[in-house]
Amino acid sequence: MISLQIESLDQEGRGVARRDGKTIFIDGALPGETVECSSYRKKRNFELASLNRLVKASALRSVPRCPFFGKCGGCSLQHLDVRAQVAMKQRVIEDDLWHIGRVVPELVLPAIHGPTWGYRHRARFSVRYVAKKGGMLVGFHEKRSSYVADMTSCEVMAPQVSALIAPLRATLGRLSIRERIPQVEVSVGADGTVLVLRILQPLTEDDRAVLKAFAEQHAVRFYLQPRGPDSAHPFWPAAEADLYYTLPEFDLKLRFAPTDFTQVNHAVNRVLVRRALRLLDPQPGERVADLFCGIGNFTLAIARCGAHVIGVEGSSELAARAAANAAANRLAHATEFRVLNLFEIDQAGLGAIGPLDRMLIDPPREGAIAVVKALPENAPARIVYISCNPATLARDAAVLVHGRGYRLSAAGVVNMFPHTSHVESVAVFDKEV
Repeated sequence: MISLQIESLDQEGRGVARRDGKTIFIDGALPGETVECSSYRKKRNFELASLNRLVKASALRSVPRCPFFGKCGGCSLQHLDVRAQVAMKQRVIEDDLWHIGRVVPELVLPAIHGPTWGYRHRARFSVRYVAKKGGMLVGFHEKRSSYVADMTSCEVMAPQVSALIAPLRATLGRLSIRERIPQVEVSVGADGTVLVLRILQPLTEDDRAVLKAFAEQHAVRFYLQPRGPDSAHPFWPAAEADLYYTLPEFDLKLRFAPTDFTQVNHAVNRVLVRRALRLLDPQPGERVADLFCGIGNFTLAIARCGAHVIGVEGSSELAARAAANAAANRLAHATEFRVLNLFEIDQAGLGAIGPLDRMLIDPPREGAIAVVKALPENAPARIVYISCNPATLARDAAVLVHGRGYRLSAAGVVNMFPHTSHVESVAVFDKEV
């Protein structure tokens, strides 16, 4: 065991210290603290360590609300004041933009905040039957482990979902196929909750009765997923679930299927859409592309401003859902949707969309490198880029700024996942004139 002074936090929320020329990453330690720790992994240039004793605590240290924090791997920052969490994430964005992309935003945008507890409306819980731990486990993986955390609640999940964990464990433990259920996907809409059970073996009649009773008692819906995500179908009640969320500022109601990708934090998503639209500033009559459009989260808001929007998505199912949402919100006349592989698109493919005044990009963690490399000479005057990975944002920013004639006008953090090290951000790129 060694005593160390913590200098900073890394991008995963671990304390960083240095000793004898080697960097040491300590779980649970904060900048300014003195800690005693012990290494659990040693490499030539660095070590990973666990905090054994807090000698001197930081003024920014908070008492974790969740009794499972430290064991469960779902959160990594509950011990840090939430304002300091946001500052840390802003620093991550700025550091990556400079060290990876060699770019600096002209303006640092105010952080987007929202609820810090009970915010999460989507999750994929792992399920494991472990007799030595009393039966069924339902939850996130343990920290640094493939084991399922022994948890009975979750402070970042929507309260109605947190309250379901303990009774769901008991119910799934009663099923004959309890050892053949690897996961439960949770999807919460504005007016209902769906639990998608991944099953590797058919249910018996007794199993069906148990699940029906649970659904009725707790006012949830069960879907069954015997194979991939496309195989998910209603079990009880038998009708399709009407899952949706709203964007009241734009008078929008967006429906989604239980396995569709949607933002997990509905409150922050509303603020993010508002911020993105203000930054994009679409004008009536302009042609705007929304790349990686999903179910139309940004597309329909842009269309509500009077622009004509081309939503582009790699999934035909999501593109169809977006088109249906456009029709339901009376925006079919202002939108069109195309299915394209944006990870392999070239200049001809992007050019086929036609001339564009503005563009919004909201890619997954892999980023949008093919898109930014394929931008033609008459590229949009403004691009708003929503990122869930600062490293790929920085990589793509380097191409836009150093190779495509844009400047990075602004960038800022979006605290979509409080108490985790996940960093969401928004950036604005303007064409140099």
